[in-house]
Amino acid sequence: MRARSLRLIALIVAWPTVVMAQGRSAPKVPGVETRYFTSIDGLMDGNADVILKETRQGRIVTAAVLDVCYPAEKGSDRKDRFVVNLAVSGSTLTGATQTIGDKLPVTVKLTRTPTGDTFEFKGDIHVGQTVTEVTSTDNSDLSEAEFNGNQSTDDGIAAAPKDFTEVSPEALAVKVKLDAVADLLKGLRGKNVEVALNSLGVGCESLRAGTQVININVDPERAPALLARLKTSPGVVAAGWSSGTFDMERTIRFPASGWRDGGKLNRDKLAAAISGVLEKTLAAKPVSAKWSDVTGKLTLTFKRPSEVVPALALTDTIEVTALAGLDKPDGSDHMMLWIGTPSTTTADESPGPRLDLVDLSPGDEEGGESDDTGSVKALAQRFRAQRWDDDKSAWK
Repeated sequence: MRARSLRLIALIVAWPTVVMAQGRSAPKVPGVETRYFTSIDGLMDGNADVILKETRQGRIVTAAVLDVCYPAEKGSDRKDRFVVNLAVSGSTLTGATQTIGDKLPVTVKLTRTPTGDTFEFKGDIHVGQTVTEVTSTDNSDLSEAEFNGNQSTDDGIAAAPKDFTEVSPEALAVKVKLDAVADLLKGLRGKNVEVALNSLGVGCESLRAGTQVININVDPERAPALLARLKTSPGVVAAGWSSGTFDMERTIRFPASGWRDGGKLNRDKLAAAISGVLEKTLAAKPVSAKWSDVTGKLTLTFKRPSEVVPALALTDTIEVTALAGLDKPDGSDHMMLWIGTPSTTTADESPGPRLDLVDLSPGDEEGGESDDTGSVKALAQRFRAQRWDDDKSAWK
């Protein structure tokens, strides 16, 4: 009995120690996280677009990937890129690969040093025969959420817009895989379309995405049929309308009845109506009206006596561009008309010897007239049309 009591007393004394041992949590193991650096100074004369992705466990880097996009040649718009997996040995990052475009050999050796809240990178990168010495300080890293939040995802393509208030009826955009771009462009030869030259360059974002957005202008009357064909072309990821010519401040909307014959725009009637209005608002005589079979734009030309040095009897030549189309992509009983800002040039057209004139106005200042001519308002009255209310984002 005495031995049993002693065992019970020992158990009671030891109980708090047992409870504390069971309640004590195990040492916390640092979790794995991904961090990003989006700039390392000095690469490719400061023209490189750099992403360094690190996998860390606590403060220790366990893996790293360096993604560098840069001008293929000095001063060139053409880009090349390499992506290299880096071996981690303490503070040293090393790796080898080749560039994606020109297939040049690449070797990387960097030393990574924490400096308080930032990091320093030193070393060298060899691309072909070019050696870049890296000395980059004060580099801050980003979390994966921060990095992803900074990535652009809007390609500006509206595959099925409800109307043409945010995109233009003549402006198409197609996102295509890089290896299919050349064939798609070859297929557009002779098709009466305009391809935006600035959309042909392959930037770093396109190289990383593996796709490129090509911008195309076409007569609004032919845009739906062309878009249907583009959507079925090899390598096309997305296609639709995009922003283009239409500026809602200079656009009116009116019933299509009377302006279309057999499902097509009555170009002669529309041009005559627009010209009649502008003849009054510009106080100028109409000279010509030309429609583009490629873009569907109407260019109207007017002339009037210039008010600059009246004794010289100089002549103002005014050009105004207009574009008309249905207000919705799937057909509508209303149409929209955009009218461009008048562009004026002044010349000496008098018989005999003439004065040569040159416009040396700064390039960032428009030489055209503002809408104080009242042209858009007058056109709205002539067509019994609606104007756009920017504050309410609706027709008024």
